[in-house]
Amino acid sequence: MHRPEPNFNVAAQVIKQAEQNPDNDAIIFEGATRSYGEFASRVRKQARVLKASGVCVGDRVGFLGFNQPGFIETMFAAISLGAVFVPLNFRLTGEELAFIIGDAGIHTLIVDPELIPVLDDVRDRLPCRQLFSVTGDQAGFSCLEIAINDADPLSEIIHTSAHDTLLIMYTSGTTGLPKGAMLTHGNIVWNNVNANLAFGAKNTDVLLTAAPLFHIGGLNVMTISAFQMGSPLVLLRHFDPGAVLEAIEEHKVTHMFGAPAMFLFMSQHPAFSETDLSSVDILIVGAAPCPASLIALYGERGISFCQGYGLTETSPFASFLGPQKCLEKLGSAGLPPVHTDVRIVDANNQPLGPQERGEICIKGPNIMKGYWNRPDATASAIDELGWFHSGDVGYLDEEGYLYICDRLKDMVISGGENVYPAEVESVLFDHPAIAEVAVIGLPDEKWGEAVTAVAALTPTGSLSLDELREFAEAKLARYKLPLRLHLVDALPRNPAGKVLKFQLRAELA
Repeated sequence: MHRPEPNFNVAAQVIKQAEQNPDNDAIIFEGATRSYGEFASRVRKQARVLKASGVCVGDRVGFLGFNQPGFIETMFAAISLGAVFVPLNFRLTGEELAFIIGDAGIHTLIVDPELIPVLDDVRDRLPCRQLFSVTGDQAGFSCLEIAINDADPLSEIIHTSAHDTLLIMYTSGTTGLPKGAMLTHGNIVWNNVNANLAFGAKNTDVLLTAAPLFHIGGLNVMTISAFQMGSPLVLLRHFDPGAVLEAIEEHKVTHMFGAPAMFLFMSQHPAFSETDLSSVDILIVGAAPCPASLIALYGERGISFCQGYGLTETSPFASFLGPQKCLEKLGSAGLPPVHTDVRIVDANNQPLGPQERGEICIKGPNIMKGYWNRPDATASAIDELGWFHSGDVGYLDEEGYLYICDRLKDMVISGGENVYPAEVESVLFDHPAIAEVAVIGLPDEKWGEAVTAVAALTPTGSLSLDELREFAEAKLARYKLPLRLHLVDALPRNPAGKVLKFQLRAELA
């Protein structure tokens, strides 16, 4: 007997939630609340607009803008048509954007009015057949808001398989040109099944997104999952520690995702001590290891961290460390979720045993389809057995808990010894004068590479290299101690909160 394949279209799942609970809050944004019924209507109307603009199954629809409801509506409208959504990094230059827009072959592009000037010098090179401004009339750009208001809702949502591409998310491109990771409807669904099994999600949770939506952490750790569950989402246009604290208290937020730096900056805000955080059930932290002192600081307020590890290519979750183990397994990225496997391999792709360091590999239904138009890159990232090679160094302990040592490319080789910056950073971070710190390797005639600490100090802090070495020598082998110290006002970070170590190396080499 033939059994029809279920519709894996994530938009269909979200629209069904809206039909079942039309009066529930969907998005809370800048003082306005939109219900699920209103949200679904706008998605259907925008789908009609995109279809009238010529968007067909498989076409790419791009969005260049800050966090806003229109970003999410555009995504669901595009995938309603079987199109592919391409979120664009608003911090990029016109030249960088032109490469990505051209590489993806974006058919229709929606842009925030204030970002349109970024494209002025490259507009004649863009392949786009249709350009929209989110609001207002701009030269060469149709007004999306007017078009949506004038449109009739589109009734039919395209049937998609689990293997059909939903998103192309471009990796940061810190080495070479950025690559577009193709994430399927199945990738997103299975990632969120994994996450919901880990977190115990329910539609009465109130989720907050302040991380940028063009990043996988901002888009799929909380945001898409909120709409699949029918939960209210508190959305901030930008991350601001004071605004986040205010929103948590006002809207009784239960869940939030962020990089450790975001939670650090919140804890350093003057309003932190008096903000009512009692509604918070769990904070999900990713993008970098979470320092023990930060876990303890929030723990004093009765707030637990769930640490996650993953990449754009894994949609993103590859492992979780729940709050019940965050101190017992301090420094661990946890266990792989129910539907995903993790292993450590050597340079010959052979599995390693407990405590042996090698490359972290991930396998499961959350692994990307491949890199857009990059079959060679896909073949080098995903082996013939389906294991995705992360480029991260780590090990498993005897109980199978994953520990991240560092990026393969960030490892420092000093005097022939491998030094993993994350390990050194974890120790240095506890120095009372240090607000944030990164460890890199810089060329050195004697040692090959010198372990170098780049630190931003607290407002009243002062620090010398000798003081730093003395502080760390009880916890680190001598070859791991910094040979140099550079003080900076702040560390350069990408939108995901990761320190741009390649930038520090270029500036200080």
